[in-house]
Amino acid sequence: MAKRHRSRAPNFIALPLLIAGFAFFPGVSQARHGKENAAGRFEIADDMFWKDGEPYRIIGGDLHYFRVLPEYWEDRLLRAKALGLNAIQTYVPWNLHEPKPGEFNFEGVANIKLFLSICQKLGLLVLLRPGPYICGEWDLGGFPAWLLAVEPAPRLRSSDPSFLNPVTKWWDILLPTVAPFLYENGGPIVMVQIENEFGSYGDDQAYLHKLVALARGHLGKNIILYTTDGGSRELLVRGTIRGNVVFSAVDFSTGEDPGPIFELQKEFNAPGKSPALCTEFYTGWLTHWGETMAKTDGDYVAARVENVLSRNASIVLYMAHGGTNFGFYSGANTGANESDFQPDLTSYDYDAPISESGDVDSVKYQAIRRVIQKYIAVSILPTPSNNKKVGYGLVKMQKTTAFFDMIHGMDVVESLDPMPMESVGQMFGFLLYASGYVSKKKGNLLRVPKVHDRAQVFISCPETGEKQSYTGTIERWSNQPLRLPYWDCDSNVSLSILVENMGRVNYGSYIFDKKGILSSVFIDDNVLNTWKMHLMPLDNLHEVHKTETTVKDSFSRKLDAVNNENGTTTSGEPAFYIGYFTARKKHDTYISFRGWGKGLAFVNEYNIGRYWPSVGPQCNLYVPAPMLRYGENTLVILELESPNSELAVRSVDMPDFTFDSAGPNVRQL
Repeated sequence: MAKRHRSRAPNFIALPLLIAGFAFFPGVSQARHGKENAAGRFEIADDMFWKDGEPYRIIGGDLHYFRVLPEYWEDRLLRAKALGLNAIQTYVPWNLHEPKPGEFNFEGVANIKLFLSICQKLGLLVLLRPGPYICGEWDLGGFPAWLLAVEPAPRLRSSDPSFLNPVTKWWDILLPTVAPFLYENGGPIVMVQIENEFGSYGDDQAYLHKLVALARGHLGKNIILYTTDGGSRELLVRGTIRGNVVFSAVDFSTGEDPGPIFELQKEFNAPGKSPALCTEFYTGWLTHWGETMAKTDGDYVAARVENVLSRNASIVLYMAHGGTNFGFYSGANTGANESDFQPDLTSYDYDAPISESGDVDSVKYQAIRRVIQKYIAVSILPTPSNNKKVGYGLVKMQKTTAFFDMIHGMDVVESLDPMPMESVGQMFGFLLYASGYVSKKKGNLLRVPKVHDRAQVFISCPETGEKQSYTGTIERWSNQPLRLPYWDCDSNVSLSILVENMGRVNYGSYIFDKKGILSSVFIDDNVLNTWKMHLMPLDNLHEVHKTETTVKDSFSRKLDAVNNENGTTTSGEPAFYIGYFTARKKHDTYISFRGWGKGLAFVNEYNIGRYWPSVGPQCNLYVPAPMLRYGENTLVILELESPNSELAVRSVDMPDFTFDSAGPNVRQL
């Protein structure tokens, strides 16, 4: 997403294909089109898709397995099917599956084989988007951040061997894993995308051809390979491979006229090989912190869906169901320059017809469903009920320890100059940079010309053992020098800069987005040398994918070992808080952070994401029922600024995106 101009498969007994794509194609016989032995074949001919020798219309939607807990995959897929969809499109995020070079993960939320098996079971075809670049408002567009530490720096999304070599190793693992799920092998995968909207980024045809060769080598000659680009000539020229090598599809927004775009699409496909297909038809839009939640009118979106289907075209809704950016995986965009940093919310609701929690009672869901029913020959499944949501009430939080008390025993890297997060072997979380300087009576001026993304600055006297004193925050998007007050120390003042990685850029020319301090640090125009970097990755999604557990939260074990402190914390002092709530029955819930500053939350070992209600618009974090335990549940919060005065949060039964980011009390990014 998204343009911004822009052996055999497991032996499942498939459910009846109630909506198996038997759409009305005026003037086309429903016979086998003269094809013999067409079973197990999905192909393109006469500017149409053909499945087992019958004309077929794709009415699909994007649903990303990595944004939904595995326990809910079937639930969400059934809701997509009840919308009228016959196909699911999903990205494959490389960084989730290969968090460290050569270490591969296909378990838990990364169990793509299980997800494909459930699609197969439900009779849903799959359009697979394995990247290696996916965009998708996902950290670094799906690239593993360790690529940014390779020297010399690889040119991402290019035929540069230092980039293509790790791509080849990754696809040598991934593609054989999914090959048994190809349609010709009895599985659900009918199309595989090459790269993603490459025309919006570059024009390296050698790179695209290399990806095609890799895919053909593992997946064979019959699978339909496709590219997706925006519906303009410039983007299609740069992002497609003309002719019969790869099928060129298009994407466009609800406000664009699909007719001319589909005609243009034909120029980039061989004669008779251009079924009209919009692979990203935007049902909503993404939202950044500090923006009003994106909303689009449901009846309007449904009318525009009909405008596509009435042309005998195929369509994929982006998104059908958005889900959640759990952990540290939410991405970011940039504007005019790399300092115009726009980080994404934890929620990826996207104003999709199926909400973040799976609700399907929206005007948009019902209106799209009615439109789709008009264009398929059999009845759609009944609309399912919403899953129950419960508020478990007030959760009293207790401060356990200051963040700086947790650094002892953590890995430390020393160097003359500050090093980026990736270069010290850390991909997510926080990096604490520590040095020292001589304090002047009139104070000192601190400058950090390039910080990615948000740096909280603290000073103290090392010989006194006093707590770190917060002096201010330097932010990527509004970087200003910071005045440090005079600090009377017998030796150099201890300077600590806590840098938060808020998500790597996932789209555009500034995608090579290292994190941490990326420049020299200046005190009164003098370069400050000699640094210690304390690694603080915290937990990440691929490390905490198990949602059912009887072991106590690892954070709780660490925190319980520290002497508990009651009371509040001073503004700007990061600290951990712990609380407990009881669930006699397990239902979806939300944690409301109104009144808190900024931070992270963990429920029963699971990183449920970032909160930042003071900027908005998201004030609640979604907690799916499978994360919960019967009985006592543990909530751990890392608050970076200050908690609310009650030292409490609430477990509530609904989302909250109502915080007005234009209001007078809200800080703007």
